[in-house]
Amino acid sequence: MSKQLAFIELMQETNSFSSLTTGMREFQQFALHMGSDLHAFSRKHQTQGLGFLQALEKFGQGEFRMLPVFSAWAWSGGPIELHVYEHFRDLAVKTLSESDDLCGVYLSLHGAMGVVGIRDPESDLMQAIRIVVGAAIPVVVSFDLHANVTARNAELADVILGYRTNPHRDFRKVGFKAGQILLQMARGEVKPVMAFRKMRLLKGGGMGLDFLQPMRGILGRMRQMERIPGVLATANFWVHIWMDDVELGWSVTVTTDNDPELAERLADELCDKNWTARTHGHPQPITVEEAIRKARGARILRRLGTLTFCDVSDIVGAGAPGANTNILRALLEQAPDLVSYVPVRDPVAVGKLFDAEQDEVEVNVGGCIDPQLNPTVKVKGTILSRCESQWGKTIILKSNGVHLILTELPFPAYFASDFKQLGLNLWRADITVVKNLFPYRFRMLKYNRRSFLVVTQGITHLDVHKLPYKTVPRPIYPLDSITDWR
Repeated sequence: MSKQLAFIELMQETNSFSSLTTGMREFQQFALHMGSDLHAFSRKHQTQGLGFLQALEKFGQGEFRMLPVFSAWAWSGGPIELHVYEHFRDLAVKTLSESDDLCGVYLSLHGAMGVVGIRDPESDLMQAIRIVVGAAIPVVVSFDLHANVTARNAELADVILGYRTNPHRDFRKVGFKAGQILLQMARGEVKPVMAFRKMRLLKGGGMGLDFLQPMRGILGRMRQMERIPGVLATANFWVHIWMDDVELGWSVTVTTDNDPELAERLADELCDKNWTARTHGHPQPITVEEAIRKARGARILRRLGTLTFCDVSDIVGAGAPGANTNILRALLEQAPDLVSYVPVRDPVAVGKLFDAEQDEVEVNVGGCIDPQLNPTVKVKGTILSRCESQWGKTIILKSNGVHLILTELPFPAYFASDFKQLGLNLWRADITVVKNLFPYRFRMLKYNRRSFLVVTQGITHLDVHKLPYKTVPRPIYPLDSITDWR
């Protein structure tokens, strides 16, 4: 009988400044797959589960098989409701406790997950699993590149891996590496030792593209490190800056095969390189008024495709609610002649309009989620379509050239297909508003001719000095003037 290596995936990134919580519906909206049902999702989206399965098929030699427990993903948002998290934790514990011939566990986690009432939920989950499997069963963990890795995470995991790309596109590779190392551990072929470093460094909000400096050079050095005999893995975590946590900051892990001195030396070197890059500048956002002015001047670019306004104050991909009305107001008042696609989440307005008999309507949009940040805007126009989409009930409301995409749930606009499936043609849009910081850059490359980072007001400000932290460790760069990462 073949031995089992369990796969458990729980992915959610929490914004501490959100007034909303994440419930089961948010997981059902994104991805929620139990047991072997997760295989189809993993294959379609090239996620960690596919890479893990491929590693077992390539190196397992029929001796090991995958035990798929669940794969649960939710959009970034406020902390997960306690009972929802406990449901997933208890399911993981129950499945592992009932498993025969269990030889290892792979946990695919985000690393910046929050849960109501639990400060470090990833550690809580790892601890619950350790109680079941004991210290001898290897546990390999992979985190998102923006994880806030804690000391307790490092104590409970044998190996911690991380993404290398931003925008993220190496999910399968990370899962494959996790499977390869876990197989080696289950066979007793390697004895991993891991060095962990926490840095007094809090940088983010746009500087971390893997294919540009300074991160390109650092990632290149990490690849060189992994070619050193005895080095199993390196990982570098640039942290999710929209958390408020006592251990917030960049972190590094280096794992070697029973060579702690090498792991410690390389971890220090990697931290030193991160520290050198700390002064690299951020892309500077502009006001919506300036963005509209620049868009008007880019006539040729608009004819060749669309211009993208990245709503950096309301980044759904960083946990904002997607309810910002400030760009909508500006476009209605200052650019009604330009064709624009503008997503706004407002379940109250959607509820009023979805079953309305008239197509010519006037409705107040905004004000139901963080009304001080998202003030009410009156919109008068024509309903072009009503549908049920992955963002809940969805309405396209046209006012002159402004096409308001009104949704129940947050609409991050990661893909060009997000607009296409609603009947909106990106070739015809002068301006397209998105609510994600990185993925649109390559997923909308065919259509996008120029990007503008647009700042109004919201909970995903790119400048850490303007975020309402209460518990972050001090001193920390750049909130404080310090000369060392330690």
